[in-house]
Amino acid sequence: MGLIKVVFSGRMSVALLMGFASGLPLLLTLSVLQAWMKEKGVDLTVIGLMALVGLPYTLKFLWAPLLDRFTLSFFGQPFLGRRRGWLLVIQVALMLSIVGLGFTSPVESTWMVAFVAFFVTFFSASQDIVVDAYRREDLANEELGLGSSLYVSGYRIGMLLASGGGLILADHIPFSWVYFIMAACMSVGVVTTLLAREPPVPEGSPRSLREAVIDPFVEYFSRNEAWWILAFILLYKIGDTMASAMTTPFYLDIGFSKTEIGTVVKLFGFWMTIAGGLLGGLLMLSLGIYRCLWIFGLLQAVSTAGFAVLAHFGRTLFGLASVIGFENLSSGMGTAAFVAFMASLTNKKFTATQYALLSGLMGVPRVIASAPTGFLALLMGWKGFFILCTLIAIPGLLLLLRFSRMEAEITQTNGAVESV
Repeated sequence: MGLIKVVFSGRMSVALLMGFASGLPLLLTLSVLQAWMKEKGVDLTVIGLMALVGLPYTLKFLWAPLLDRFTLSFFGQPFLGRRRGWLLVIQVALMLSIVGLGFTSPVESTWMVAFVAFFVTFFSASQDIVVDAYRREDLANEELGLGSSLYVSGYRIGMLLASGGGLILADHIPFSWVYFIMAACMSVGVVTTLLAREPPVPEGSPRSLREAVIDPFVEYFSRNEAWWILAFILLYKIGDTMASAMTTPFYLDIGFSKTEIGTVVKLFGFWMTIAGGLLGGLLMLSLGIYRCLWIFGLLQAVSTAGFAVLAHFGRTLFGLASVIGFENLSSGMGTAAFVAFMASLTNKKFTATQYALLSGLMGVPRVIASAPTGFLALLMGWKGFFILCTLIAIPGLLLLLRFSRMEAEITQTNGAVESV
């Protein structure tokens, strides 16, 4: 009865719904926006450059300490508390930004599209910061594993609704209305914030701006392998990420409809990603994080090569389903190990800021390395582009050799399970 009570508690419902609110905005400035621009005839190079609007996901560690240190107040009284006050304001601003993106035109005002999309990613990244901190403070230590799993599930459901549902809707209604509908769906997060309880302020929270900004970075960079770890985080999924940046234009270019993409790539791919995450978690219990990083990284590289095979054979639903199934399964496994690795590195005293730093760096390839992908695809062709993405995965795997002596420490996943 105790376990059932925890599973169906309000705290777990909040974790699930906040995950949904965090996952929904992510692909509205990636795959959905790519499809809209491709449909309107925007050049592939410009579509690739639009990945730069995702910089806030990478740089969120810069303002994460401010959200840790300060509490919003009106007339001298705290506004909904230390976490919920910031969360409500950010969520409302995020909804308005998504509505604004729906009013833009990819052809007539491409720069305005980029400008508004940047605001969407900024408020989305800010929401991620506060939600991560809220979840950490709201749940007891023994509840963090279950709560974080529900958060990740909610996050993926939000991504599924935005990408798969959004693309299917776009076959029947204008893209602008898709964005209006997605903005309305964000009201789930607003209602959750209003009804959720405010967690207690944890002991050891920063009492000054210096403690909030400087101490987390000083602690991390005092470690022997700090810079090599950052290099690994940047490179481990770079090939997989670069390939993903151009998959939607690739599918459309070889003849798949938006409904086929939404059904096979997003819906079927979603469940394969869930399966990959669960399988990855089970394998890590017996093999450890370090070995799984090797195995899953190799599988990710092989799955990227599958897109080159699909480019060779052309439009076939069986081929698409096969490539998507393997790619999403291996990607889910790789992400599970990668997130567990990052979580195991986090000092609990500075979880919010340090995790914002590490997860932000995890997003660098999505923003920086993805920017020239349109140019590379035009220059090399789809087959050559995906072969290049496969080879780019090798340096990240080679960096694992440097961490061989850290294996015993990395495979202690108790802290990681709480943070995944």
